[in-house]
Amino acid sequence: MSADRATSIRKALDWGSLAPLRLRSRLVAEGLYAGAHKSSRRGAGIEFGGHREYAPGDDLRWLDRRSLLRHDRLLVRQFETETDRALRLVLDATGSMAYRGDKAPGSKLAFAALVGAALARVALANGDPVGLAFIGGEDCPPVPVASGREAFERLIGALENVHAGGDARADAQILDRALGVLARAARRGSVLVVLSDLLDLPDIAADRISALTTRGRAVVVVRVLDPDELTLPFEGTVRLRGLEGEVVVETDVEVIRDQYLAALEAIRAQWDRALVSRGGRLVTATTSDDPVRVVRAILEAAR
Repeated sequence: MSADRATSIRKALDWGSLAPLRLRSRLVAEGLYAGAHKSSRRGAGIEFGGHREYAPGDDLRWLDRRSLLRHDRLLVRQFETETDRALRLVLDATGSMAYRGDKAPGSKLAFAALVGAALARVALANGDPVGLAFIGGEDCPPVPVASGREAFERLIGALENVHAGGDARADAQILDRALGVLARAARRGSVLVVLSDLLDLPDIAADRISALTTRGRAVVVVRVLDPDELTLPFEGTVRLRGLEGEVVVETDVEVIRDQYLAALEAIRAQWDRALVSRGGRLVTATTSDDPVRVVRAILEAAR
């Protein structure tokens, strides 16, 4: 729901200060550690993986200088990098994701797109293929799993062109179309990241999405809310308009605030229980959060 006093309704992405996506995603991705899972590749990464002899051209940062004293030769420290797994992004583009309050840098959909693009940059930089699917939305065909620079350009194009639309509660096929392909095609070891406000998905969504953890797949759900939705800061009588279904309700915020916040917490707890019980993880964020922190939290959860 949105408050008429807080924002006007727009179905296209309201980027605000989050644009341009290509540049912002690069800035977010810079400085993050490499990847979110292990492989047999060697390089400068997270966990120590042994020594080998120094060869001309090796990065001098990884020289073990003590080895010269101990062994009379130079050795290079190796690390296990976390690479070589497919990242599958699922972006909620239903009508509620178009909301942007007065104090938010951009809409929920724009923030989710930025986080998704930054995750894609991190994955592709490590040689991991990336794919993209949408829950709802308009002008948003899925992006098949692929690697390389062209894959990133296709993903950016899809995110920049999507328009928010659709009501997943009213049309069950919206969720089925997004999850059906993932359930069949995502192989063991894939990392599935779902970005959504979780507000207007059908009641079965938590079980359907948490069930994707089967076959050795990692599932991380990222709840993205506008700061207005987290606190309901309005005062007096307001008119709340549904971005899905166009329902308008007039109410006194002081009367409903406690009930609203309790319902919001119940939704979070339901998703957390469903995911954790099957090995998945829930990450919470608002559109005013530092996207670098959010991406780092997702990578940690995917491990």
